[in-house]
Amino acid sequence: MADGREGYADGRPSPSDPDGLDDPGGRAARARTTRAYVDDGDLPAPDEAEFGLRGWLLVGMILVAFVVAPALVLYIPYSGPLISALGLTFRDAYLTIPLVPALLLGALAVWAAVGSRRA
Repeated sequence: MADGREGYADGRPSPSDPDGLDDPGGRAARARTTRAYVDDGDLPAPDEAEFGLRGWLLVGMILVAFVVAPALVLYIPYSGPLISALGLTFRDAYLTIPLVPALLLGALAVWAAVGSRRA
């Protein structure tokens, strides 16, 4: 409330302090906070966690999806014989070259996330 008393916005006292006189400044109410997380002793602290093989594979796939695949898209017009040898049209090549790394990145991200939860 604006005057610093504990209670509801319409002026009613809170159920924990029906008369509103125990702690008029509301200091006890501020000291009783609810934690927004559960401290699970099984998980390592963030500074102790390892990046590991899963993390490096994920970084490598991000590089492929965001650097290599767009570079290959730039060279599609110059690689007509290779595209036709694979049985693709230019439209198919423009769709599949970015799509395949994106799908692999998604699958790898799920695998890394599930693996980090088990470890």
